[in-house]
Amino acid sequence: MSRGTGHPANTQRARWLLPGVGLGVLLFAVGAATVFRGELAHWLFERQASQRAQFDRMAQLEPGLHVAFCGTGAPLPDPSRAESCAVVIAGEAIFVIDSGSGSTSNITLMGLPADKIQAVFLTHFHSDHIADLGNLALQRWVNGAHTTPLSVIGPTGVEQVVQGFNQAYALDQIYRPAHHGEHIVPPAGAGLAALPFQLPERTTSSSDETAITVYGDNGVSVTALRVDHDPADPAVAYRFEYAGRSVVFSGDLIVGRSAGFQAFARGADLLIIEGLQPAMLEIIERNVIARGDPNLGVIMRDVLDYHTTPEQAAELAQHAGVGALLINHVVPPVPNSILEAAFLRNAPSLFSGTVRVARDGMAVTLPLQSEEIRMQSWF
Repeated sequence: MSRGTGHPANTQRARWLLPGVGLGVLLFAVGAATVFRGELAHWLFERQASQRAQFDRMAQLEPGLHVAFCGTGAPLPDPSRAESCAVVIAGEAIFVIDSGSGSTSNITLMGLPADKIQAVFLTHFHSDHIADLGNLALQRWVNGAHTTPLSVIGPTGVEQVVQGFNQAYALDQIYRPAHHGEHIVPPAGAGLAALPFQLPERTTSSSDETAITVYGDNGVSVTALRVDHDPADPAVAYRFEYAGRSVVFSGDLIVGRSAGFQAFARGADLLIIEGLQPAMLEIIERNVIARGDPNLGVIMRDVLDYHTTPEQAAELAQHAGVGALLINHVVPPVPNSILEAAFLRNAPSLFSGTVRVARDGMAVTLPLQSEEIRMQSWF
């Protein structure tokens, strides 16, 4: 009996002791972490830096055509998006489509080597498509010891854009070689070089617009088509072809006045179109007017007449017979996935393929000898 009655007491005593021991160990661990938190933080930073420095995105890619989004936003501030930018990877070649504010940092965060970029293609010259050109050229230059400037391909007018950035960065292009040495940052590799192409004269019918080849090398073919984004003219869409796979970038346009764009996009594996949702923008318009900001209210109304809605994009994608549709240049800001349904509205029901809202860090892989379209995040 004494053994039986004493056992619960001993067990209870053990229960009181064990938590005490555990609490002591925990307090010791917390104290040690507090004392040595600088060393711990240094170790964590060193590990993270080592992983980042040794990571090679290009070495992980399978053969194919790849698109990565370095900017899916527009001029309205969006904490989750940089302004317009996409990277196209075809074999070993890396190209950038537009260079909006904040987008160069995203290229690095995705593990892509800025020093390997061969050229930038500009769809038009609105500020949210060109603002990061200077930074992009700088990163390519200082990381790759290039001896030639970064090529910028675009319609007539690109010369003026390039000249302005080169002038703005002229002093910086003196400081870098003086500090690091000309063998590290050769002066001849600084800045940008404009490679303009001449579009055919505008026709009375946009359906008669003619696509022209603006790049061809190492199996990569790029064609351009004039689109309507008036008064921002010229504005173009691009189609990239590589080893049987294709992707089309609309740039900014209104599809109702760019009838030739549907034929231009026909049969593409991936169609990327800018998107503006009027129902959501009208809410912003009402609120900015109510707070006493009529100028911004007028701008919210004005932009409706030279952009494309998600529903219009989906209808065009269906008629063009493309493989998948991604909406980028998102207006108004859609900072989380919960709001995407309000942005897309009826678009998914109008296209039989995949419809997605593009996000910064999203990547699409089009493997060779396949019809597969694979999407993932590179952040």
